[in-house]
Amino acid sequence: MIVKVKKTFIAHPWLSLLAVLWLSLIIIVGGTELPVLLTQYGGFLLLGIVGAVFANATGAGGGVVFVPFFQQLAFSPEAVIATSFAIQCCGMTAGAINWLQFYRHIKSQQPDWLLLPAVLSRCIPFGLAGLWLAQYGFDYLVPHLSFSAVSSQLHIGFGAFSILLALAIMASSKRLSSPQGRSQITAADKNWLAVISFVGGIITAYLSVGIGELVAVYLIVRRFDVTLAIGAAVIISAVTVWGAVGYGALVSAAVNWYVVLFAGAGAVIGGRLARYVVLFFSPRQVKLFFALWVLLLGILSIV
Repeated sequence: MIVKVKKTFIAHPWLSLLAVLWLSLIIIVGGTELPVLLTQYGGFLLLGIVGAVFANATGAGGGVVFVPFFQQLAFSPEAVIATSFAIQCCGMTAGAINWLQFYRHIKSQQPDWLLLPAVLSRCIPFGLAGLWLAQYGFDYLVPHLSFSAVSSQLHIGFGAFSILLALAIMASSKRLSSPQGRSQITAADKNWLAVISFVGGIITAYLSVGIGELVAVYLIVRRFDVTLAIGAAVIISAVTVWGAVGYGALVSAAVNWYVVLFAGAGAVIGGRLARYVVLFFSPRQVKLFFALWVLLLGILSIV
């Protein structure tokens, strides 16, 4: 397994280029204070790796890891969500590229994966619509639902969503041991995916997680291939966070770029490693472990 991972990294020169650019940026930003910068923010590199591995191996967004961690560091609600989005742009993109490469290599051998374009084309537009409605539309249409109006309750919203997500993952895990025989997507599936993605986009605007988790659980419950569900969720989440990051970077200007500099680099590494975690462990093991962890985080967030 280690050999395969090494080959994957070597086979893509752009990873080496990113590493060189990142090191150069660290030196430029740090300047004479480089040791201080590394001491204060170097630990976020590990956070990015851990968050991205779980995010890309389960289909859940990295915000499930980043949000409670940043809350413990007393970040403002705006900084928590904006910084989480920026980090996920790195990790979820790396994971999405990884899953798309996997799809390209196996789609002729596994008919179930031929459904991926149909799932993405249905989920991504509706997800972005819900996201942008919450980010930009609610301020004018329903001000009492805008992020600034409800941000003080972020910990409660995140905790409730995490608990419900954990329970849904546990419930859907029973399906993982059943034959995953569905290879066709029905009109009803498309309609439900549209609704779930729209609602998931709204939730994602508030919590930086939501759409990928909901789509993955739905596909698993409907007995579609588990790896397809995870891969699709990662790709959808990657597009969604890129659609979301502009608000935190330009409108609220709440992104902590020093954290992103380190955690984002770790997220790229974690995003590349995640698929091997899925293929090494059984989907049931990954899902159950992640569900228990998310349940614990949800309870601690509310308490």
